[in-house]
Amino acid sequence: MQEISSKLTVFFDDPFWVGVYERITDGKLEVCKITFGAEPKDYDVYNFLLKHWTELQFSRPVQADSKQETKINPKRMQRAIKKQLNSQGIGTKAQQALKEQHAEGKAAHKQKSCQEKEDEKQRQFELRQQKRKEKHRGK
Repeated sequence: MQEISSKLTVFFDDPFWVGVYERITDGKLEVCKITFGAEPKDYDVYNFLLKHWTELQFSRPVQADSKQETKINPKRMQRAIKKQLNSQGIGTKAQQALKEQHAEGKAAHKQKSCQEKEDEKQRQFELRQQKRKEKHRGK
């Protein structure tokens, strides 16, 4: 049986509101960063997730810390939620996964731009060679 849990944290990261969506599937943590403009309402976040679920780009799965889920007293749960709301930032595992995803995107972009530059250099070289040959044809 597959065990899935997810958590969305929305916080203000000057100048934007940012959401960090964490999902744990069979002990593997995947993270996605969502940037909102103005402060989103609950229904805005819900609608965004419904409409753009397929477009979310999650990081590669990393091993998540496993802990046993137990029944929690409702008052204790309220206190825990309040504590999470007051705390700033995102979990370290989530931060690491986001940094890794950012680094992968950066490396892919760098490789693509390098390839484009190389192609442009080759095209310019061939153009110069062609012009040189045309000069030597003798008209």
